[in-house]
Amino acid sequence: MGLRERKKLRTRRAIASAALRLFDERGFEETTISDIAAAADVSPRTFFSYFPSKDDVVFAEMDERLADIRARLAERPSGESPLATFRRVADALVEAISAEDEDGAIQVALIRDRPSLQAQALKRFADAEEGFVEVLRGIAPDLDEVTAATVMGVAFGGLRAAITYCRAQRYDADRTREATARALAIVEQVLESVPALTRPTTDDAS
Repeated sequence: MGLRERKKLRTRRAIASAALRLFDERGFEETTISDIAAAADVSPRTFFSYFPSKDDVVFAEMDERLADIRARLAERPSGESPLATFRRVADALVEAISAEDEDGAIQVALIRDRPSLQAQALKRFADAEEGFVEVLRGIAPDLDEVTAATVMGVAFGGLRAAITYCRAQRYDADRTREATARALAIVEQVLESVPALTRPTTDDAS
């Protein structure tokens, strides 16, 4: 990233973090966009340049993670098997999640308590999973559509469930790593049974 992009990312994260803290302290409905902007030391106009609505700021970190996962899946070194790619991406995700503060727990609580946010979260996950299936078929062209969708459902769904549980229980970094490592081991047992995922692929197959 260039300097301008890094500055914009810092501002986006500062707004999201301030919003989640206020939601936790005051309540979601009681917190206004003006409150969030003031806490993040930006103007309401700046808030809207990063987020269309108060709902969207709840998903700031989720959207960033999902985009990062898709980018990492697509950045497969030549000769790396799809399973190895999954392991690499999952390890990076778990490390990033484990290093987070209380924002993740606040986000999960907000989504669980509000049906409208639940619906938005499900839509984001469904769209992301569809994109991941597309990427997976690009790096593992031997997979048919149904198998690719099933594999991604197991991999993405299993890891998402473990991370959500850890956040809801407010696990610390070490406990989160241990719990997600067990979840990854279960997921990998399933993925290892699919031959197309364990074979190294070539540049011609990507």
